[in-house]
Amino acid sequence: MLDGVWSLDNPAFVSFVFYSTVLCLKMLFMGPLTGHYRKSRGIFLNPEDARAFGPPNSTCRIDPEVERVRRAHQNDVENIPVFIVLASLFLLTSPSAFTANMLFRSFTFCRVLYTIFYLRGSALRPVFYVIPLLICFYMSGCILAKFW
Repeated sequence: MLDGVWSLDNPAFVSFVFYSTVLCLKMLFMGPLTGHYRKSRGIFLNPEDARAFGPPNSTCRIDPEVERVRRAHQNDVENIPVFIVLASLFLLTSPSAFTANMLFRSFTFCRVLYTIFYLRGSALRPVFYVIPLLICFYMSGCILAKFW
């Protein structure tokens, strides 16, 4: 059953590796972006960070823009690992390379757009949250149908 599923000869697996890596890099990028927003606005959560990295008048307070970046990062942390687990299990259902690639690509594209729209405060943000959620539900259904 596992013959060739997790192999570089399997185009669905190659797609999984590529898009999972893109998503991990996106998540990794969000931490430094949050730090940049904090430092550029002189906003720190911890007094020791304010003393070490900020100007003398830096304070520990909440800034709406810093919080927006932090929440976008938190949303990635809540959603991307679930996708990676489900996508790896989805490969065990032997999906067509086309289907797997479209799901993985669509999820990644929507997550990137979600973050951009979240940071800009766009009303389109919920659309790009729901599409990846539906993709995860679809893959879950396929996994359960295959192994129930």
